Formats: sequence, C-alpha cells, structure tokens
Amino acid sequence: MKRFHSRRWPALVLMLMLLAAVLAACGGQPANPPVSNVPTAAVVATPDTATAPTAAPTAVPTAAPTTAPVEPTATPAEPTPVPVNPDYLEFGIVGHLYYTDRDRVLQLTKNAGFDWFRQQVVWMDIEDPVKGIYGWDELDRIVDAANRFGIKLLVNVVRSPTAYNATNGLPDDPETLANFLEQMVRRYGDKIQAYEIWNEPNLAVENGGEIVPEDVGHYVEILKAAYTRIKSLKPDAIVLAAASSSSGVTNPAIALSDQEFYRLMYTYNNGEVRNYFDVQAVHPGGAANPPDTLWPDNPSYIPGCQPAPDRCWNDHETHYFRHVENVRKWMEQYGMGDKEIWITEYGWATPNNTPGYEFGNYVTPEQQAEYIRAAMLRVYDNYPFVGNMFLWNINFAVLWGEQGNPNHEQAAFGILNPDWSPRLSYLRAQDTIAQIKMWQGRFVAP
Repeated sequence: MKRFHSRRWPALVLMLMLLAAVLAACGGQPANPPVSNVPTAAVVATPDTATAPTAAPTAVPTAAPTTAPVEPTATPAEPTPVPVNPDYLEFGIVGHLYYTDRDRVLQLTKNAGFDWFRQQVVWMDIEDPVKGIYGWDELDRIVDAANRFGIKLLVNVVRSPTAYNATNGLPDDPETLANFLEQMVRRYGDKIQAYEIWNEPNLAVENGGEIVPEDVGHYVEILKAAYTRIKSLKPDAIVLAAASSSSGVTNPAIALSDQEFYRLMYTYNNGEVRNYFDVQAVHPGGAANPPDTLWPDNPSYIPGCQPAPDRCWNDHETHYFRHVENVRKWMEQYGMGDKEIWITEYGWATPNNTPGYEFGNYVTPEQQAEYIRAAMLRVYDNYPFVGNMFLWNINFAVLWGEQGNPNHEQAAFGILNPDWSPRLSYLRAQDTIAQIKMWQGRFVAP
C-alpha cells in the first residue's frame, strides 16, 4: 500500500500552505445558533468497554414527511469493488448537524482543515414503515450544507424502526436496510461519498440490548445486502464495514469482544464478507493513555490514578489508540489485508461527570491536544494502511452546554467549548493537519 510521503517541499508550496493556515485561524461565523436537540443516549461505559462513545444523537424531523416509493432495482451478480488506496492520508471529524447552526459547525470544520464530516443518521427517525412515509427534510439540509462547504460526507446509519426490529437493533430482514439505503442513494447521489453500515455492532446497546456470537453472521448478511444495493446504484460509493467497539469483554448484556467479533465476521461463510465492503472502520480506544503506548509491551502509567477502588484503564490493549495495530493484524490473519482501515472515531476525554468515563479526569486539556496531534502524526508516519481518520468530536460541548450539562463525557471529548470557542485541541489539530498537508503537497483553500 503506497502513500506519497515527504516532508520537503518547494518554497512556493510552503508559502501557500502557511497562507492557508493563517486564513484558517480566522474562525467560524459569529451567528448565534438555535437551541439544539439533547443528545438522547450515550453508550454506557463499562469496566471493559471501549472509551470512545457512540456518535451523534438525532431528532425526528418536524417537517412533513414525504412518500417516496422505490422501483425494484436489479442487483449486480458480483458487487463492484472500489479501490480505496489514496495517495494521501485524509482527515475527518465526527459531529452533529441536526437542528443546530450547521453552517457554523461546517465553517469551523473547514477552518480546521478537515476533509470529511461523519454524521450519524438514525433510520427510525426518518422512515415510518407502518405509515409508509419518510421525513428527509432535515437530512436534505445537512447534505446540501456539507456540499456547499466542499466537505465530503460519511453517513453512519443506525437504529432500525420498531417495525423492523422490536428493540431498534439490527433489522430482522437485511433487505429492509438495503431498501432504505437505496432511497438515500437515489435521493443524494454524489452528495454522499461514503456509507458506514451500523455502529459498534459488538455492543449490546447498539444491537437492541443483547449481543451473542450468532448475531455476527446476521450482521454480515445485512452488510452484504446493503453493499450490493448501494453499488447497484453508485458503484463509486465507499462502503465501510462497521467498527467494533474496542472491548475485551464478552457478556450478552454488554458486548462481544472485538477480537471475537472480527474473527466471526471474517470467517463467516468462508470469509465471503471480503466481497462486501471496501474499508474496515475501526474505533481504537484511548482512555488516558498517550497514543504511542500499548499494553503489555509499552503500557502507560497514569499519574494520580489508583488501581483500587478506581480503574486506571491501562491494563488491556483495548484501552489504547495503538489497538488499531491489533485489528490490522487480525485483518491480515483472516485474509482481509488488502482492505484499508478508516479510523472513524478516536479521541481523548477531559474531566467530566459521566459514570464510566472517569479516565477523562486524568487528561488535561493540554494533554488532550498533544495526544490528538501525536495520533495524527503516528498514523501519518507508521500506518500506510489507514486512509482516513475521524476525530471524535467537534460540537457536542455546544449541544450539551445548551442543555445545561457542559461536563457530559461527549462534551469532554469535544474540540470546541460550549460557547463555540476553540479548545486547545482544536488549534493543535488545525496546526497538525496543515503541517501534514504541507508535507503531502496539498493545498486546500479555506
């Protein structure tokens, strides 16, 4: 896997990139945002689950839904693979564009130099199968805004309508999700560049309340149907297999370990899943551990943390950013080494008030900023198999601040303050992206 990788460039390119960085520092639009929706649910952290929380909560669109029946479409005999091996590492951010000042969020995203935006789309909030109606209006505005700012979109579809799964987990019939994705592709076409099929399906909370090994094969069937339907309409769309939460625990009420989930996914029906995804999404943890550390060979020491009664989240590989190396090893072991990885969530929380995320109490804002920078540089220098990395998150502190809880863990992972001002982590990410793009020879106008 080849990546153009040089840190020496002509003076003209250097001057252009420095100009871009200066312009980027001008910040976002000053308009006051409307009150945003309360994030309705966060993954409940457990002693052994991943540190990165699930992404964007969404609200039911208030505009009148529209009916949009879809004509049956013949699917190709063999899915059309998209070669995903870009010359350059790209950068994305996870955020929430529903019912907020999305222009301001996207301007800040662009100012920081991010190429992509990952937006979670709650399926049950859009489709009402009982009434046969769809409410696309707010998502229409989100997609149009991202395209207006020249930012590429990765959408992450989650939560089945109750008619398709009683507990809003993965749909009972894979074709129901394929039908919904067909609607999306027909509606948005080239305005959405990539689709991530579900989020952390090894967690019980993401799978309707329970997760057992047999659910992995069902996920593969869903991924197959989704991939085939998307490709039948838009062969150049990038389809991602969902990231497992970095978890070492196996308990039906909590999680299936990510190692077991990947093993079962990659070996199901003799590994046929290799034909039904372009990129493997990965969510490496971080806890309070620097991104260059990894248990057991190079574990982190967290000053001030006492193993009992507190936990230090440094005694298992799933608590470390470098766990992405283990996922890569499993991919190669099971014959998926030709697939690229996108890190679709990574980050570090600072002090917060959410049970299960106490590791953030051992990370200062200065450390958060430095860990983000170090993670970007590590991927650029050492992981040619990673094509994109999405930082969690840009604007959840704004949303939680509007709801009176600025210390929620989702806010603590953010790179903006509740008043929209940049945290040090925003500025450090901005500088690091500009530096790497300079090395890459890229110039993107602000």
